Amino acid sequence: MATSRTEPVRGESATPELSVVIPAYNSGEVLESTVRQFAEYFSANPAKSTSPVEIIVVENGSTDNTADVCAALSAAWSWPAVTFRPMTSDKGMGAALRAGIIASRGERVLLTADDLPFGFGDIEGANRVMADLGSVPPVVIGSKAHAESEVQRGLLRAIMTGGFATLRRAILGTRTGDPQGTFIVDGTLVRQIAPALAERGFLFTTELDYALELAGVRPVEVPIRLSDDHLAHASRISPKDVIQMANGLLSLRRRKKELAAVAGPGYRG
Repeated sequence: MATSRTEPVRGESATPELSVVIPAYNSGEVLESTVRQFAEYFSANPAKSTSPVEIIVVENGSTDNTADVCAALSAAWSWPAVTFRPMTSDKGMGAALRAGIIASRGERVLLTADDLPFGFGDIEGANRVMADLGSVPPVVIGSKAHAESEVQRGLLRAIMTGGFATLRRAILGTRTGDPQGTFIVDGTLVRQIAPALAERGFLFTTELDYALELAGVRPVEVPIRLSDDHLAHASRISPKDVIQMANGLLSLRRRKKELAAVAGPGYRG
């Protein structure tokens, strides 16, 4: 595996409250807008984060101008309360997320996508859960499967999603409704788990969820609303991907003992 490379850090300061990890593959059209929205959100809403935030963009084999967009953002960075950390990894969404997690420094780590699929609804939902509970859950998922989520999907995507969910429950026995949503995870916990995760593609967060559930950690799912921009883009997942995911689920089940151990014995948050 190629060694990940981190560019010089802009705005780095104390340990961040939150690390935002964004995998970027051929993301040139959307990445600048997404990064700027995150930076403006946390800069304009200091109450949303009492400590600095870092944004880690992990470019992974793009053939468009994604790397140039990262370089331009870094050179012109103007949000002192937010750190911008572009880096590179091997190709694949899972490879990028894994590299970003390992490089992260935040007390919590948000795993999201390059087009800000839920706006900031997942972050706001996690904050509401923390306020209601009076504590910080180890894992919060922005979940398309939540009964209160506003999700409009085409027939093919709905069939693919439903079929994958059925396979996942049958093969892995996991209870999380949407392990492919956005994750907000305790930083220490996810950095402990990440080096043992092997999935390089779309199945990475399913592998992460499986390891968490095997360790006795039950994610809290919060409702989201798919953004209009996300709905406007065609799905990047094809029927071929679902077949590969089904094979991947069988591979995960064969690694059950290994994954059960990665969060540490008796971890409960």
